[in-house]
Amino acid sequence: MSRVLWILAVLLSHWRRHPMQLATLLIGLISATALWSGVQALNQQARDSYDRAAATFGGARTAMLVNPGGSPLAQKLFVDLRRAGWPVSPVVEGRIQIEGRSYRLLGVEPLTLPAEVGTASAIGKMGLQSFLTPPGETLVAPEVLSELDLPEGTRPVSSEGASLPPLRLQQQLAPGVLVVDIGVAQQLLKMPDQISRLLVGNAKGKRAPLESVAGDQLRLVQPDTESDLERLTDSFHLNLTAFGLLSFVVGLFIVNSAVGLAFEQRLPMLRTLRACGVSARTLNIVLVLELVSLALAAGLVGLVCGYLIAASLLPDVAASLRGLYGAQIPGQLTLRPEWWIAGIVISIAGALVAATTSLLKAIRLPVLAAAQPYAWQEAQHRWLIIQSAVAVAVLTAAGLFLWYGDSLVSGFAVLAALLLGAALLLPAVLERLLSLGQSRARRIIAIWFWADGRQQLSGLSLALMALLLALSVNVGVGTMVESFSRTFLNWLDGRLSADVYINASDVAQATTIKSWLRQRPEVQAILPGGRADVQMQGAPIEILGIPDHATYRESWPLLQSGAKAWTRLRAGDSGFVSEQLARRLKLAIGDTLNIPAPHGNWTIEITAIYADYGNPKGQIAVNIAALTRRFPEIPLTRMALRVDDPDKVPALISSLQSTFGLDRRNLMDQAALKTESKRIFNRTFAITAALNAFTLGVAGVALLTSLLTLSNSRLPQLAPLWAIGLTRRRLAAIELLKTMSVALITSLLALPLGLVVAWCLIAVVNVRAFGWRLPFHVFPMQLLQLLAVAMAAALLAALIPMLKLARMQPTRLIKIFADER
Repeated sequence: MSRVLWILAVLLSHWRRHPMQLATLLIGLISATALWSGVQALNQQARDSYDRAAATFGGARTAMLVNPGGSPLAQKLFVDLRRAGWPVSPVVEGRIQIEGRSYRLLGVEPLTLPAEVGTASAIGKMGLQSFLTPPGETLVAPEVLSELDLPEGTRPVSSEGASLPPLRLQQQLAPGVLVVDIGVAQQLLKMPDQISRLLVGNAKGKRAPLESVAGDQLRLVQPDTESDLERLTDSFHLNLTAFGLLSFVVGLFIVNSAVGLAFEQRLPMLRTLRACGVSARTLNIVLVLELVSLALAAGLVGLVCGYLIAASLLPDVAASLRGLYGAQIPGQLTLRPEWWIAGIVISIAGALVAATTSLLKAIRLPVLAAAQPYAWQEAQHRWLIIQSAVAVAVLTAAGLFLWYGDSLVSGFAVLAALLLGAALLLPAVLERLLSLGQSRARRIIAIWFWADGRQQLSGLSLALMALLLALSVNVGVGTMVESFSRTFLNWLDGRLSADVYINASDVAQATTIKSWLRQRPEVQAILPGGRADVQMQGAPIEILGIPDHATYRESWPLLQSGAKAWTRLRAGDSGFVSEQLARRLKLAIGDTLNIPAPHGNWTIEITAIYADYGNPKGQIAVNIAALTRRFPEIPLTRMALRVDDPDKVPALISSLQSTFGLDRRNLMDQAALKTESKRIFNRTFAITAALNAFTLGVAGVALLTSLLTLSNSRLPQLAPLWAIGLTRRRLAAIELLKTMSVALITSLLALPLGLVVAWCLIAVVNVRAFGWRLPFHVFPMQLLQLLAVAMAAALLAALIPMLKLARMQPTRLIKIFADER
C-alpha cells in the first residue's frame, strides 16, 4: 500500500509544477458534471411533479373502468359492480373556475377508495369524518393556497357562485387540483347520479365477468407507467437532456486535452518509474486512482454548481412547462440522494472515458521507449480516412432515421447522427482545406504556415469539433426560436383581434357586465366565449366556442379551409380543428369527428384546419351557440369586446374596474394581453438561451485548454523559426492568425450545419413533438452575431498562449536546442 502511495505522490507532483493544467482538468470535469447534473435535477423535479399528478386519486397509475365513448357513467353501475365482487370506487372529474383561475375538481368516495391509490392516505383515518360530514373539506396542494391567496379553512366560491367546502392543506397533492367528496363534486359540476370513471383496486376475490354486469358500457384501462403529462413533456425533457449531454461531451473534450498534455509531459517520469521496477499494471492502477481522486473532487464541486444552475433555471423551466404544456411545477428545488450519487458516478465515468487513450498508451509503453517523445500526429492520415468513413456511415444513419422514423426519439436520433457525423468529418475537411492553402502558397513562411496548421490539427481537432457542435446548435436553436417568435407574433395578431377581454368571476356577474356594456355607446360588439374539455382516444381535447362575427372570420389563422367554412360553422354541424389535432388523429377537410358530449356523441364535419401554437392539447373550434346546446353546464363567463375607437379602451377598462372590481387577471386589453403573451413566450425559451450560452462557453474553454496543451509541445517547432530571425512577437502573431484562421473555417462550416439543424428542429422534431410545423426563416444578422461571438471566444482562448509566446525569454527558446532529444 505504501508503494502505491509513493507512486501516487510522484504522479501528483506533476500537478504542483503545472497548476494551470490541473485547473483546466478540474474546470473540464466541473463544467461537464455541473451542466449534466443541473439538467438532470430539473428533469427529476419535473418528473416528480408528474408522478404526484398521475397518482392523484387514481390517475394513470391505477386501473380504471371508463365509458368507451368518453361520456359520463350512470352511478348505478358502481352499485352493480360492487355487488358483483368488483373492488371499484367512483370518481367524478371536471373543471371549475375560482377567481378567474381554472382548476381540476376531483370528487372521490373515500370509503371504497383502493388502498394502493397513490394519494389515498391524504384523507387518512383521522380526517375521514371531517371530509365526509358537512360542510366537508376541499383538499389542496400548497401551490393552490398560494395562488388563491386564501388561508386554510376558507370556503372559496366558484365562478357560478357555488361555495366549496373549507380548504385543507395536503402536501402530497399535485398543484392545480381540488379534491372533495363525490357528492359535493356532483353538485358543483351538475352531474347528478353520474360519475366520470371507476377506479379498480387490487383486492383478490371472485368477480363476475364485466360484460355480464355492464355489457359494452365499460372498458377496462390498465395502469400506465407513463402519464399523459409525461408523454406531452417528453420532447421538452429530451431537449434538455440533449443540451446537457452536449455540454457534458464538450466538457470531456477539455479533460481529454488536459490528460493528453499531462501524459506527454510525464513520459520521462513514467520511464523512470518503470526503470525503478514499477510494473505497467501497477502504474496504470495508480494513474486510474489519481484520475478517480481528481474526478471525485471535481464531481463534488460540479454537483454544487449543478445545483446552483438548476435552482437559477428552475423558474424558467417551470414557466416553459406551464406555458407549453400546462404542467404545474413547484418553484422549490428538492433533490434525492440518488442525484448526488449519479453525479459522482458520471464525473468519474466521464474522466475515465476521456483518459482512455492515454491510459492505453501508458499500459502498452515499453520501458526503453518511454523516454522518446510521442508524436501526436503519428498515423494521422490513416486515422482521418477511418474517421471519415465512420462519419459517412453516421450521416447515412441520419438519413435512414429521417426517411423511416416517425417518432420523437427518431427525430432526435436524426439530429444526434447529423451532429456526430459532421463533427467526425470536420478534421478531414479542415485537412483538405489546409492542404489546398499549402499548395497555393508561394513564400516559405506561408508554406510553413499552412503545413504547420495541418500538423497542429490533430491536437486541436477535439476542441474544433466542440466549437462546431456548440456553434451549430446555437445557430439551429436560435433560428428555430426566432422563426417561432415571428410566427407566434403573427399568430397572436390573428387570435387576439378583439380590443378588450373579460373573464367574469361567475355567471351572474357576466350577465350584469353584459347588461352594463350594452349601455356603452363605444362598445360595438360583445363576443361571448366558452370552452369544454373532453377526452378523445385517451388524450385531452378542448372544444372552443367562437361567435359568428367578422372579428373572427377576418383574422382566424386558418391553414386550410373548405368551401364556405365559416357559413357552415354557424349551423353547428361542422367545426375547425387545430393543426396538432389534425396530425395526431390524421384528419383532413371533409372528415367527420365524434365528440363525446353529456347527452350523446356530437358528430361534426371538419371544414378547416387552423394554427394553434403553444397549446399542448388538441383543439376543436365550433359555433358558441352549438357548444352551449351540447354542453349546457359550461360557465359563460368569458367575453371579448370590439370598441369603435382604440383611444377609448383605457377609459372603458377603468370604468369596468371601478364598477365591477375586476383586476388584471380578469380584465385585459389587447395590447396588455399581447405583451403578457410575449413575456411568457420569451421566458419559455430563456432556458434554451441559457443552455446555449453555457455550451458555447464550455466550447471556448475547450479551445483554450487545447491551445495551452499544444503551446509547450510546439516550442521545438517554433524555436528554429526564431533562430533564423523571426521575432517572438511575429511568431505570436503568426500563431494567433493560424488559430483564428482554423476557428474561422470551423465557424463558417458551422453556419450551414446550424441551418440544417434548424430545419430538423422545425420540420422533424417540432412536428413529432407538438404537432405543428413552423415556417422556416433565415436571419442573416443573427448568423453574423453568432459568428462574431464564436470568433471572440476563439480570440480570447488564443490570447493567453500567444501572450506567453510573445513574452517568452530567449533563454528558454535557446534551451529547446539543448533539450532536443
